Amino acid sequence: MDDLHKVANDLVAPGKGILAADESDKTIAKRFSAIGLESTEDARRIYRQLLFTTPGIEEFISGVILFDETLRQSTDEATPFAKYLASRGIIPGIKVDKGTIDLTNFPGEKITEGLDGLKQRLSEYKDLGAKFSKWRAVITIGEAIPTDVCVNANSEVLARYASISQEAGLVPIVEPEVLMDGTHAITTCEETTYKTLKSVFNKLSDYKVYLPGMLLKPNWIHPGKDSGQVAKDEDVARSTIRVLGESVPTEVPGVVFLSGGDSPVESTSHLNLLNITGGVPWQLSFSFGRALQETVLKTWMGKTENAETAQKEFYKRAKLNSLARKGEYREEMEKEVQV
Repeated sequence: MDDLHKVANDLVAPGKGILAADESDKTIAKRFSAIGLESTEDARRIYRQLLFTTPGIEEFISGVILFDETLRQSTDEATPFAKYLASRGIIPGIKVDKGTIDLTNFPGEKITEGLDGLKQRLSEYKDLGAKFSKWRAVITIGEAIPTDVCVNANSEVLARYASISQEAGLVPIVEPEVLMDGTHAITTCEETTYKTLKSVFNKLSDYKVYLPGMLLKPNWIHPGKDSGQVAKDEDVARSTIRVLGESVPTEVPGVVFLSGGDSPVESTSHLNLLNITGGVPWQLSFSFGRALQETVLKTWMGKTENAETAQKEFYKRAKLNSLARKGEYREEMEKEVQV
């Protein structure tokens, strides 16, 4: 338990956050396609290597969530990625869920798979160097959804995953994502996220999950993307902190937000105001994928000659989010921050 507590705290160390580089083959293929690059195993390895070998990121990045394939890959010098990251003081982690499927008899709702064989997979991942794990559940807002059945079923699966992960000696990152897809108002997102988080922590308690040895990865409280409402930082911060305060136990060391489809600038700005607002018992950090990588991919374009410039862009985004963790980010810094 002491080890779990230490790793959890190290992942949310002040000024640092997590890089989510755990895109599935399908997801990264879409992102590569957007820059005109075929998604081959070696192309994925080269891209992840570009991110992991960026000079200086250990100042801002505490951990990296890897995909199964990536955890088994190595640098050009044949050093396994997990070992390489650990040598730089960056904690390697692993995505362990197997994605979502339709929830039978509940149209428009999803349940996450992956509990079968999870204990054995976690044991292998630990041997490969992983120190923490992540599992994502998806909650959709729509007409008459989410239902209590969907919320509670996903909460139960998250709790079972978290208990198995801790038994294996890996810190679980619990990710119940309320999607921002839809036309709903910010108040609806607030109500749904509160309901979801209350259910999740009730189930975590039922399964006796050690709260100081886990992290929560939630969404912002945010209006639906098609609602026509602007996601103002002040509204996002106020509503998000209110919901967390009403649903997240103080024993949890940190909250590592997902970007949920917001742009890199929007995500960093949200995080910044959350930390300025403060007054909470947890570290407020980040576990960003697209919000850290979007501009990096557009800079790289799959070309070797762009690699150094792309690394500078990744360093910049990591540093800006580190500043946001301290409430010291300003949008005008976007063009100022350099390696």
